[in-house]
Amino acid sequence: MVKHYLIRHHPKPNSNSSTLESQHSFKHHHHLFMEYYNFPNYKKSKPKLFRLFFLFVALCFFCKYSLCFHLGLFGTNPSPTHCSSAVNNNICCDRTGFRSDVCYMRGDVRTHSASASLVLHDPSLGNTTTQSEEELIRPYTRKWETSVMSTIDELHLVVSGNQSRRSSCDVVHDVPAVVFSTGGYTGNVYHEFNDGILPLFITSKRFNKKVVFLIVEYHNWWVTKYADVVSRLSDHPPIDFSGDNRTHCFPEAIVGLSIHDELSIDPKRTHDNRTTIFHFRAFLDEVYRPRARALLIQVEQTPQSKPRLTIVSRNGSRAITNERELAALGERIGFKVAILRPERTTELAEIYGVLNASDAMVGVHGAAMTHFLFMRPGTVFVQVVPLGTDWAAENYYGEPAVKMGLKYIGYKIKQKESSLYMEYERDDPVLSDPESVNAKGWETTKRVYLDGQNVSLDLKRFRKRLVRAYEYLMVSKRRLLG
Repeated sequence: MVKHYLIRHHPKPNSNSSTLESQHSFKHHHHLFMEYYNFPNYKKSKPKLFRLFFLFVALCFFCKYSLCFHLGLFGTNPSPTHCSSAVNNNICCDRTGFRSDVCYMRGDVRTHSASASLVLHDPSLGNTTTQSEEELIRPYTRKWETSVMSTIDELHLVVSGNQSRRSSCDVVHDVPAVVFSTGGYTGNVYHEFNDGILPLFITSKRFNKKVVFLIVEYHNWWVTKYADVVSRLSDHPPIDFSGDNRTHCFPEAIVGLSIHDELSIDPKRTHDNRTTIFHFRAFLDEVYRPRARALLIQVEQTPQSKPRLTIVSRNGSRAITNERELAALGERIGFKVAILRPERTTELAEIYGVLNASDAMVGVHGAAMTHFLFMRPGTVFVQVVPLGTDWAAENYYGEPAVKMGLKYIGYKIKQKESSLYMEYERDDPVLSDPESVNAKGWETTKRVYLDGQNVSLDLKRFRKRLVRAYEYLMVSKRRLLG
């Protein structure tokens, strides 16, 4: 039997893409949703129907398993365990999420990579020659983006009673499998964490490392880069689903990953109802601290009078052209300043070591701001927001940083601080109305604001943000010292 839960869910307009692409689709859906609830004829509804509606809502609150939640009228997600209680020999697919589908298989689960299938053999069906049920799923966490989802391998989940055609087990596992893809936008550190690592943590933490990862669109570089992450979530080496032709047999499989919001965790939607982003931050300590120490990087803060400020430098677009002057300003205010210039080959443990020992981080909006995850709760994150990136900067990094306990300070640049100021007339929409330019689509946003813009900070104006950060840190330090 295949169970479907089709509860409608309307998320807040928090999106991600590579990195602003889906901002447009998310905001479009959000506007439609808001227009629905602000429909001009709403007040003209018949009083009787109006009273009946509120009576219905009131009854919902008194019903433990209310119809309201099954209809999704409150926009909340269903219980995270509504599929986990499925009996053996069943596939239960949770397709309620806006961001991802997750399917659960329990029983005699066997891989068949040649047909991109996982087969659940049900002896109660007898030796039938046809499969009884089938579900299709692309195990990636950007469900609403049809363009990128079309590039993800589709898996067939099958319930079959054909015992004579059952493949013999080449490898027998006594632990569950979690199946996910490292395709899509993998290669961008924001997407690697938001779409992959964090959902993998949410989905697999419950198994206490007693789990095997089956990876679709397996990349050796990804496995190498995140080897420490994988080894702390699983006691077993990951399996290349498409490249391993052996039949792997499991007592259970979860296909797809659970994802909540941008770089964050909603405890109410976790398996134990209490896992938070702070647990993930502690997990990152476990993952990267040993390697950072091996690289001789000081990962702990040492008692000193000066708080540490790290400027995350960018190469190419959205670079701070007066970066050295910014560093000198930080020194004059009272910080001990370092400039971090991560390259594609820079180990994450090295970046972790520098930022974990920092008190404040400054950087321009972009994928590298994902590294705020390496900052300690209670420290400061200052994000420079170039023209045309306001919404993405706040939703992808600003709000998640606050949820992780950072003091977040956003700095929205003025027109004169953008290199675009020298390229366009003052009344050009590129300068005067970035939202109208973004409305033209992702390619325009990318060309104009992401790839075509650098920043020269007004240091007199920016100084106020650094002073605010410095004073916040000094007050916090005095409180700790009693």
